[in-house]
Parts: sequence; structure tokens; C-alpha cells
Amino acid sequence: MSKRFLALTLTLALILVSAGSSFAAILPFTSGSNNNPIVSIFKRASVAVVNIDVEKTARRSISPFPFDDDPFFKRFFGDAFKDFTRSVPMKGRGSGFIVSKDGLILTNNHVVSGMEKITVSVLLADGSKKTYPATIKGGDSDYDLAVIKIEPDEALPVLELGDSDAVEVGEFVVAIGNPYGFEHSVTAGVISAKNRSIHAQDVNFDDFLQTDAAINPGNSGGPLLDMNGKVVGINTAIIPYAQGLGFAVPVNKAKEIMGQLVEKGKVSRGWLGVYMEDIAPEVAKMYGVKDGGIVIAKVVPNEPADKAGVKAGDIVVELNGEKFKNAAEFRQKIGALPPNSTARLKVLRNGKTQTLPVKLGERPSDGNATTTDSTNTEKVTSGSDALKDYGINKVSVSEKGIVIDEVDENSPASYEKGLRKGDLILQLNMQDLKTLDDLTNAMKSAEDIIVLQIEREGYTHLQFLTKAEKK
Repeated sequence: MSKRFLALTLTLALILVSAGSSFAAILPFTSGSNNNPIVSIFKRASVAVVNIDVEKTARRSISPFPFDDDPFFKRFFGDAFKDFTRSVPMKGRGSGFIVSKDGLILTNNHVVSGMEKITVSVLLADGSKKTYPATIKGGDSDYDLAVIKIEPDEALPVLELGDSDAVEVGEFVVAIGNPYGFEHSVTAGVISAKNRSIHAQDVNFDDFLQTDAAINPGNSGGPLLDMNGKVVGINTAIIPYAQGLGFAVPVNKAKEIMGQLVEKGKVSRGWLGVYMEDIAPEVAKMYGVKDGGIVIAKVVPNEPADKAGVKAGDIVVELNGEKFKNAAEFRQKIGALPPNSTARLKVLRNGKTQTLPVKLGERPSDGNATTTDSTNTEKVTSGSDALKDYGINKVSVSEKGIVIDEVDENSPASYEKGLRKGDLILQLNMQDLKTLDDLTNAMKSAEDIIVLQIEREGYTHLQFLTKAEKK
């Protein structure tokens, strides 16, 4: 198994610490299978939990040269090193659970994506096992979910999907899976938190359930069950250096996308064509924004937002008449809308609100777009030190507006806000800046805190600065 494949498996498999004897002491039941709900849950659910074995072929170097990574040797031997490789199988394991009697199985996308061979082991009622080859019906990297299909000889038992929105922190949960190849292992714990964000390697998700139920590599894709035996999450990720910190995709997300995965093999999501960022509390207060919102950092040319008149620097405070907390929630809400539907954005621009209807496109598979450096720092007039008290020693005028010439390296403007030479100041306290006279007039009403709209490399940011204390 390659180091990269192993690292991916270890990173994305859920690892938690066993609850131990203290857990048994606080549960509201006594020993014995008749009084222990976990025993009942395991007996009912385990027959619908499957083990997934995956395999793919990779090329591995078997170079006879002991220093084949040395640039000196590569200079003389060049591509000859490529001739000393062989194909080797890479194997991995994961878990899943049956969601339809005809053999549809839900698991993590990272368990099966890119695999050449997928084998599913099903536990029969008599305790024996049966294996089936499986095919991928569809996968979604955004939520790390996939649906695979086997062709069973008879109707299979299924797990009932619960309501992850109704799950409460502190609620008991049970995990069943295939940790380290130990098939159908069961562990128990609680929901530690909700709406956790994980952004690392191939995981980029903002709505995880956090749990301390003891789970290990190989549990990825297995179910997290409530005390009624219903699936509330799909075990997905870990913080590998921590204990008792595991994460599961809420099952309601799976409900939203499984149909598309089965029907189309992918998920179609709404696309605005913007880059966005959260609003700092100080900026929100100055702009009178309450209950969340986002700043449009860049509008991608010729994409839906651009065609609808959305501009960089706009503050979006509502989507289709509803509030949202932050950029992560806004992105999810846009993605949940179908392409060609209309998103009505309530935006704050230059102190005034307006509603812009945007006909959404379909989000590209990578979710990104190209960017260009549009900053123009060619100076045409003399400079000014009007912002010196805020850590910006000197500014001058470019063809696009006020440009920063020098930042005090010992000021918060530099080491906290990251402002630097060449940044364009488009606005100060919602007043457009084109000339030094504009800056002078805007500064007349400035107080101890000011908000600048900054443009750098085509991206717009709102930065607040605090006046330095005079010594």
C-alpha cells in the first residue's frame, strides 16, 4: 500500500477513544441483553452494515540505482528511471450500510473513489457471510458520500434513515463498522457537538456531527445510529492526533443527494460565480449588519452573479428572504438550489440595500474559477499621509483609485490585517475614493475605527483599522 493511500485512509477514517467503563455507569439500564438497548440496536442493525474491500493498481519504482532521487543522477540517466517500475495492488477497507432491498449501499466517497475493484461482504442472518462485486452508482466529493450497488440473490435488510437535524448534543449514539478489519465492531458514545467544520487535505466540509464513539480506520462509511437504531450520520473523518474527536456527515445531507447520485452519478449544484468571505464583527457593526452576512470578494466575469449586476464589495445579508450566519452556510444554501433557478440576493451597497435576482448556473466540478491580477498601481499624483494614524504611512493615486505606498511594519495594519504596498483602497467608511480630495473629505468624519474596502489581485476585502494610541 502506498504511503499516500495509507495516509488518506488514516486521515479520513474515523478514530475515537473507547468510552470504557465510565460509560456503562451512566447509562439508564442494567447489564444483560434484555435491559441494554445497544445489544438490541446491534442485533437489528448489524445485518444491514457491510464491509467494503477495495483495490487498485499503481506503479511503484523498483529502480536499481541507490540514489535515484538525486538530481545529479537524474541529469545523466533521465527517463531511464521510469523503466524500472512495476504494477502493484493497493488495498484498503471501509464500511457502508444498505439503504435499499435491491442492494444500494451508502458509504464515503473516499472509500471507493478511483478504485478498480470493490467487494462487499454482507452478514447473513445465520451469521455467515456472502461477498458480492460492487459498482459505483455515483459519488460526491463535497459531502464525501457515494452510493454503490450489488446484485443480491434476495431482498436485503436496510437501515432506516433518521433526522440528523433533530439530534441533540449529549445524545447517545452507536457506531458499527469494520475497524482495522475487525468486522462488525460496535462502539457507543455521545454526540459531542454539531456543525463542526473540517478543512484539511481532501476534506472540506462545514456541517459535521462530532462524536466520541470509539471508531478507527476502516469505519469510514459506516453508520452512526441513535438509540432508536436509525442512522443519523455517516462516519467520515478524524483529527488523527486527538482522542475522542470523530466526525460524521449528517444523514440529512445524504437524503438530499442520494437520488441524484443514483440517477445521474453526480450532484448538480447552483453556482453564483463569486468569491466571498465572512464579515468581521467590527465591520458588521459599522455597516449596520445584524445576524450574519457575507462580503463579495470577487465576481467572476460572465458568470451568473456578474450578469445580474453583483459587484465586488457588496454585502449580502439575505438569500431568498432568509438570513444566514456566514459564508459556509451561504455557500451550502446556494449549492442546494438547482441550476437555472433564481436566487434573490439582498445586498448592501454604499449604505443602501437592494435585491438582485440571479439566475444560477451549474457549479463546476472543482468549484473554482480562474482569477487575474487587475491591480493598477501606476501613480499619477503626489502622495498623502492622511491614514498615518491607522498604520498606513503613505498613499497616492493610481488610475483605479488610492494605492498604498507604505505600511508601518510595526502597526496592526501590517502584522494583523496584512495590508501591504500596492493594495488599492476603493472605499473608506462606504465612501468611494478616486482622488486625494475624496480621501480628505472621508477622513473628516472618521473616528477611532475606520473600514476600508481593499482590492488586491482582483479580490475585494473589507478591513477595519483602529487608530493607534498617541504616545
